[in-house]
Amino acid sequence: MATWAEALASTAPLPEHNRGPDDLAVLPYTSGTTGLPKGCIHPHRTLMHNAVAGSLWGDSSPETVALLVVPLFHITGMVAGMHTAIYAGSTLVLMPRWDRELAGRLISRWRVTHWTNIPTMVIDLLASPSFDQYDLSSLVYIGGGGAAMPQAVAQRLLDLFGLRFVEGYGLTETAAPSHSNPPDDPKQQCLGIPFMSTDARVVDPETLRELPQGETGEIVIHGPMVFDGYWKRPEATAAAFIEIDGKRFFRSGDLGRVDEDGYFFITDRLKRMINASGFKVWPAEVEALMFKHPGIAEACVIATRDAYRGESVKAVVVLRADAKGKTGEADILAWCREHMAAYKCPREVEFVDALPKSGSGKVMWRWLQEREAERAGQAAGAEPARAQ
Repeated sequence: MATWAEALASTAPLPEHNRGPDDLAVLPYTSGTTGLPKGCIHPHRTLMHNAVAGSLWGDSSPETVALLVVPLFHITGMVAGMHTAIYAGSTLVLMPRWDRELAGRLISRWRVTHWTNIPTMVIDLLASPSFDQYDLSSLVYIGGGGAAMPQAVAQRLLDLFGLRFVEGYGLTETAAPSHSNPPDDPKQQCLGIPFMSTDARVVDPETLRELPQGETGEIVIHGPMVFDGYWKRPEATAAAFIEIDGKRFFRSGDLGRVDEDGYFFITDRLKRMINASGFKVWPAEVEALMFKHPGIAEACVIATRDAYRGESVKAVVVLRADAKGKTGEADILAWCREHMAAYKCPREVEFVDALPKSGSGKVMWRWLQEREAERAGQAAGAEPARAQ
């Protein structure tokens, strides 16, 4: 162990360079939102591809000033934040942990140009009572992934600052982006197009047959950023890959579709589906609609047991500061009935001060689902299959 100063002052000969593209570089773990975390085997070639491709995609340069607040233990923070900036020689403004007031001050003080984030951070910053004191005019690129950016929030960014949120998509298994919106032509509520050198398709999750444009199925990914497999989990590795046209495709576990322009849209996690009297309800879709309610700051949709329907929709909601004491469950339920199909409407609303989030800023929907299962008196291993 040596300090940075000691390393710089050392005159010892450099160790022999004996590592290649196929040697193990990092072993990041999945977030565990749909089960126990698994180590992802990433050699140097997978990380290097996305570091270089990410730099080019976001038009990074030595003139770039990037705010890095996504934790470095998270694949997005490490690759899309740190690696791309180092490759491009950009300036990094580092935050040790998320704090919306500090983020607003840092963007203003350092004239930040690029901000890659988790959408929940943008939602939080926009909800700050001090928001009008911050100067975000230096931003030329704002984007991220890890969760869907609600259309209403993306529209507010566009209306206030002329910023088009560049949403991307990827997993720990794909070293951050496997898809991203072109910065000059993004679509809202969209994963974007397959990233550089990537082949992505939509297949039937049961038959694995490739589906035509517009039909919803599981997103599968082939590309130079795809990991080699799960650490010491050969069965999980075998289950995670399929072969199509002689290529090895990773099964993302996410449902989506492709439009006529080749842009991918996500429906939800395959394991999150709520089955209400045979109707399929995708929580992410309901959450996106609820964000349009003027009194809602954040929402997480989960399943709750229903003696008649089997499962019903429940919304866990954080209200905006100016809506507290003025907006109740009846108000939100009535609004939902006006803005979405009846079978998608929440039957119950729970108000909380904050949604539980992981260290990387993702809403811990699985924890909320497990808590709801416990409340319903279910045994520990008897929660709905989608949350395993």
